[in-house]
Amino acid sequence: MCRCVVVLKRRKQVDLITSSTMDWTGVITEEGLEQFVNLFHQYAKTSSNPIEADRLDKLKKALSEPSNFAEFYPYAFTYFLTDEKQESINIETICQLLDIIMASTFRPQVDYFVDYLKIQNDYKVINMDQWMGFYRFCNEVIGFPEMTEYNQELAWPLLLNNFVEWIREKTSLKA
Repeated sequence: MCRCVVVLKRRKQVDLITSSTMDWTGVITEEGLEQFVNLFHQYAKTSSNPIEADRLDKLKKALSEPSNFAEFYPYAFTYFLTDEKQESINIETICQLLDIIMASTFRPQVDYFVDYLKIQNDYKVINMDQWMGFYRFCNEVIGFPEMTEYNQELAWPLLLNNFVEWIREKTSLKA
């Protein structure tokens, strides 16, 4: 199986290693990944350019492989850095990106997190540490949204500690 490897240089220049196209088995290849990243880029820039459903379905299938997704997730963040010195992405773009990339696998977590990001006032941008922290959160926290297994002592970004506190307050009000 062909794996997509991403080499990051100066947090902006991205070189993709491997070639050919995405085949019928759903393996991500350089050309296929470039096509889909371009579609994501189009989506983030304007809602008048619709994403081609069949191509997006192929991408989702390929990204359902955990090792492919683990490589693609940080790449997606880096791709949206527009300046060589930029280290964060605005909340609006992050919300769109999370909905595109993670919602099919982690719908409840993404919905709650996007809601939280839209109403909170402490953060205007998200950095790579926070981005990767949310990915780790989705993979490690069991029992969402109750989060009885969440341990605040495990070096989570403060953003995620605040998010968990917000959810707990929100769910306790419903009870």
